[in-house]
Amino acid sequence: MSQALESVDEDGVIESVSGPVVTAADLDARMNDVVYVGDEGLMGEVIEIEGNLTTIQVYEETSGVGPGEPVENTGEPLSVDLGPGLLDTIYDGVQRPLDELEEKMNSAFLDRGVDAPGIDLERTWEFTPTVEEGDAVEPGDIIGEVPETESITHKVMVPPDYEGGEISSIESGTFAVDEVVAELDSDEEITMHQEWPVRSARPAEEKQTPTIPLVSGQRILDGLFPIAKGGTAAIPGPFGSGKTVTQHQLAKWADADIVVYVGCGERGNEMTEVIEDFPELEDPKTGKPLMSRTCLIANTSNMPVAARESCIYTGITIAEYFRDMGYDVALMADSTSRWAEAMREISSRLEEMPGEEGYPAYLAASLSEFYERAGLFQNINGTRGSVSAIGAVSPPGGDFSEPVTQNTLRIVKTFWALDADLAERRHFPSINWNESYSLYRQQLDPWYRENVAEDYPEVRQWAVDVLDEEDELQEIVQLVGKDALPPDQQLTLEVARYLREAWLQQNAFHDVDTYCEPKKTYRMLQAIRTFNDEAFEALDAGVPVEEIQDVDAAPRLNRMGTAEDWHAFIDELESDIESQIRAQY
Repeated sequence: MSQALESVDEDGVIESVSGPVVTAADLDARMNDVVYVGDEGLMGEVIEIEGNLTTIQVYEETSGVGPGEPVENTGEPLSVDLGPGLLDTIYDGVQRPLDELEEKMNSAFLDRGVDAPGIDLERTWEFTPTVEEGDAVEPGDIIGEVPETESITHKVMVPPDYEGGEISSIESGTFAVDEVVAELDSDEEITMHQEWPVRSARPAEEKQTPTIPLVSGQRILDGLFPIAKGGTAAIPGPFGSGKTVTQHQLAKWADADIVVYVGCGERGNEMTEVIEDFPELEDPKTGKPLMSRTCLIANTSNMPVAARESCIYTGITIAEYFRDMGYDVALMADSTSRWAEAMREISSRLEEMPGEEGYPAYLAASLSEFYERAGLFQNINGTRGSVSAIGAVSPPGGDFSEPVTQNTLRIVKTFWALDADLAERRHFPSINWNESYSLYRQQLDPWYRENVAEDYPEVRQWAVDVLDEEDELQEIVQLVGKDALPPDQQLTLEVARYLREAWLQQNAFHDVDTYCEPKKTYRMLQAIRTFNDEAFEALDAGVPVEEIQDVDAAPRLNRMGTAEDWHAFIDELESDIESQIRAQY
């Protein structure tokens, strides 16, 4: 955070220490003030005030801190530094740049009490004004641009808490983020650097209904359970079911301008994989490094528990800042269960009355507060931007009835349920199509009709109906066997098998199959429907079901996803299916 130790005053004294929760006496503070605790100046935040006692959650390890040590108040809420330099950076939960801390200490292990500003205050940037002297500007208006990375142009804005006025001076040139780039006739000075309290949503003109999908390139998501740009989604699943790989795929391929990836309490090796992979990955849109449009917040499971509680808010505030520039931002939170566990631990140390399964009574309110900051917004500067929030949930034992999953379900509009049985069968992504749903389908259908195919919603509904029928038939198959079914139901099972194996399964590690554009998703589904229609016509004409299943062309449906020239492959495949089945009658 940007507050320096020298700026603190209003001393108090530590009275007791209980893990990350410290109680101080005689501290003049307000709720959510940032304080520095103990002789080492550990950063913390005021979370409760009762009489003369102030309770603080400390964002660093508190071992060795004891009663009688000083507590100093900054008088400022927990805030993030906003400005050029946010992208291509890896932060901890309270926005300290990890590479800069490593450089300071010459060690990969962080000392306590070490602080660094969220963005480099000395680095200079090339500023180009987009307004002129005499122009009137209001809070939030864009006054200039900075080429922040190869992929993203950073928009310099009038801070939302300014009054605004006429530009009295503005010039292009090279500036550090804290240098004044413009002055207003109201005597307000504008720099490229803003601060914003993480627990307050940035202002917007209007929240709108999203009508454009966040295309992910994953067939089961785009095809059956789409999320809108500005939508909310949850990915619950037991350990090993593929939550993190699904999040990685979304971060890499999602149709968003900027990705904010929050690793909240996940295993260190998973975050290491993200940190090592992302700088090497190529952005499929621009050909530039993926990190040039990504901001990573790493707060692993062995890091202090209180910082885990704040890292989600740090991520959403950075996402809102880029939204204000008119960008579409995808926020990945992996996982909100660890965030809820941090709240539970702090709540129990505060001796609050526990709710269900020991979680605090305000769990649902906190989750709502986070997800409600996502959306498609008309910004106060006239631009439109979106924040899509996608949260992984790790229910203990894969039990979806536990409080975090259930409360998340009530808030989000897209639910991608990961299934351990599918993962064991090596069916990836292991999203259970019978339990998942999307409430965005209806409002996104016009986009699919216009940009993919006029009959897209009907073809998708056909696939859903076939998969539903297969689910019902499987119970009978387990009792009497597949051969005991009438021919038409045997054929339905065969079509459903191709839907599962050729369409719903997707190889994240295959160069071609890792990303599937919506038109390819539709054409693959159409090819399976062609097989379905031709097969049932042959069955009606008296062809035995075994002969229909044995046509040479049908197994090639499983190779559609990996075909490089998929247009030609699918056209030829449909033609072969038609001619081979029709030749039987």
